[in-house]
Amino acid sequence: MKRRLTALALALGLTLSLAACGSGTAGSAQTPAGGNSETPAPAESSTPAAESDMAYVQEKGTLIVGMTDFAPMDYKDDSGEWIGFDADMAKAFAESLGVDVEFLEINWDNKLMELDTKGIDVIWNGMTITEEVTAGASVSEAYCNNGQVVVLPADKAEDYQTVESLSGLNFAAENGSAGAEQLDALGLEYVAKTTQADALMEVASGASDACVIDLLMAGAMIGEGTSYPDLTYTVQLNSEEYGVAFRKGSDLTEAFNAFWKEAYDDGTVMEMATTYGVQESVIAK
Repeated sequence: MKRRLTALALALGLTLSLAACGSGTAGSAQTPAGGNSETPAPAESSTPAAESDMAYVQEKGTLIVGMTDFAPMDYKDDSGEWIGFDADMAKAFAESLGVDVEFLEINWDNKLMELDTKGIDVIWNGMTITEEVTAGASVSEAYCNNGQVVVLPADKAEDYQTVESLSGLNFAAENGSAGAEQLDALGLEYVAKTTQADALMEVASGASDACVIDLLMAGAMIGEGTSYPDLTYTVQLNSEEYGVAFRKGSDLTEAFNAFWKEAYDDGTVMEMATTYGVQESVIAK
C-alpha cells in the first residue's frame, strides 16, 4: 500500500512541476516538507490507511494471529484446525472486522519481532502482560487472570507444598515463558521446551520431576477427568493477567477492547469458556 501511495505522490509532484514550468512557480510545488514553502509536499502519514492498523488488516483481508500450541487456548482438532478459547474468540474478532483469520505458530521468544515486522498482526495466546510486552507492543485490557503453578505427579505433591521445598527438583518450562521467568527468579534450573504442552509431557513421561505452567492450562489439562489425571499442581508462584498484543499505536487495541466487552455482555465469552474448560473464576470482568 505504501509503495502505491509513494508512486502516486511522485507522479502528482511531477505533473505539478511540468504544469508550473512556464509560470516560474515550480519551486513552491516541489519544496521538500522540511523547507520554507507554505505548501509542503504531501506526506504518506497524512493518509488514514497508512496510519491505521485496522485499515491495513482490512485491506489485505486477513488477521494473522501469532500463537503456539497451548491448550485450552490454542490447539488443533482431529482435522488439523486450530481451535480453543483464544482461537475461537480470535475467529469472532476477525469476523467483527470483516476479515478472515489465519493462525501462525511462532517461536514465542520472537513474538514481538514477528509483530513489528508484520509477520503477524496480533499476539493472542494466553499471553502474560509483562513489562517487556507493554514496552514493545500495544496491549489490550486484561481478559483473563492467571498465575504460574508447579505441576508434578499427584503421589509426590505432599512433599512439595512450599517454594522452599522445590530446590532439587528437575524442572521443565516453555522457553521464554512466564513460568521460565519465575524459575529464573528463584534460581532453579530447568529444561527449556518449545511449548507448555511439551513441558507438561516431560513430567507425565517422568523425564522431569516437575514443570511450571499457567494456572489456566493446569486447571483444564491436569487432574481427574483430564488428559493427565495423575498430575496435580501445588505451589502458585505469582499472579498475572492475560492480554492481547498489537503493534505500537495500533487502533486494533481499542477495537479489541470494545469487541471483548460486547462479547462478554452477550454471553459469548462464557459460552466459549464452558466449551473449553476455562474456569469462570479466571475470566476478567
